[in-house]
Amino acid sequence: MSPSRPLQNRVDPFGELVAVSARGTLMGNRGGKFHRPDQTLGRRRWASRQWICCVCSFKGRHRDVWGRFYTELFFLDEPTALAAGHRPCFECRRAEAEAFRAAFESAWISARDMDATLHEERLAAGRKRASEQRIEQLPDGAMVAVEGRAYAVRDDALLPWSFEGYGAPMTRPARGAIATLTPPSILGVLCAGYRPRWAGEYAR
Repeated sequence: MSPSRPLQNRVDPFGELVAVSARGTLMGNRGGKFHRPDQTLGRRRWASRQWICCVCSFKGRHRDVWGRFYTELFFLDEPTALAAGHRPCFECRRAEAEAFRAAFESAWISARDMDATLHEERLAAGRKRASEQRIEQLPDGAMVAVEGRAYAVRDDALLPWSFEGYGAPMTRPARGAIATLTPPSILGVLCAGYRPRWAGEYAR
């Protein structure tokens, strides 16, 4: 793979893996290695149900991206990762992972059981599963789809998503059903007060 050619490792809110130059603010993986020796992808899009979202730097570790061990993935921010069905990592983001678990449907749930629940919610026949939700009930950090484009919910606005960041906000509709990309259990976590890491001007 030419170093000037980006890997197919940027994740969008639909869970798709795309080759673009924008790197993102968080990384993660889907349970191990699923890329081929030439650093391309076949049909597989995950190694296991353990889809996690990590910080890009941890204890000075240096990663050989798409080397022997992991198919590293990159996200614009955490609302993006959550929409795709990833959860916080219990190693590099321990405090946030524990807060996420405490806000899950059962505070005593194991990471393995969370992964099993999320795997059922994020996929249908191997493709991204969306659910229909009431827009007036969606929490900040949820992602929705409008005419094939992803938007993040933030206060009274919908923020158009891109790999480079969020565009100019549009007014959030006052009510109505909308296709929602964030899995239902993660919506529950956000409603319970979990605060994801946002990119750019929306970080707090």
